[in-house]
Amino acid sequence: MLRVTKLTDYATVVMTVLAGHHGSAPEAVLSASELAERAGLETPTVAKVLKPLAQAGLVAATRGANGGYRLARSAEAIGLLEIVIALEGPLGMTECSVHAGNCGIEQSCGVRANWNRINDVVIDALRGITLAQMLAPPPHREPEAGPNPAKRIDLRLANA
Repeated sequence: MLRVTKLTDYATVVMTVLAGHHGSAPEAVLSASELAERAGLETPTVAKVLKPLAQAGLVAATRGANGGYRLARSAEAIGLLEIVIALEGPLGMTECSVHAGNCGIEQSCGVRANWNRINDVVIDALRGITLAQMLAPPPHREPEAGPNPAKRIDLRLANA
């Protein structure tokens, strides 16, 4: 199963809280404990995700008695891909999607090009969703037929 880590999920929640606050008062800051309360998370967890978000330039920190955190840019200018990369590093469906030369069959692999194309689709999907869009309620969709509806991704694989 492919999934982001809990910390990445929590970082997205924290960023949406900041984005909601940023919309009403762009220069106002929230402390880690205020963020934790609004996000429904523990303060140490919020502090843990704020560090890589700040290092990636996604949040700005203000020190002092009235210090706290705010978005470094508008929610419309922050892509979900940036949040994932800040917490998890480069996105790769397979090891060779990120680091060439780590696989013994890399030169003769018949599926590597297709994994790279799938990797590109996932990256483009994450890049195409902004933090502002994450704040919006999901669009209403008619339920698909069948007991286990799944989202389809149109993808053409390379000829082997």
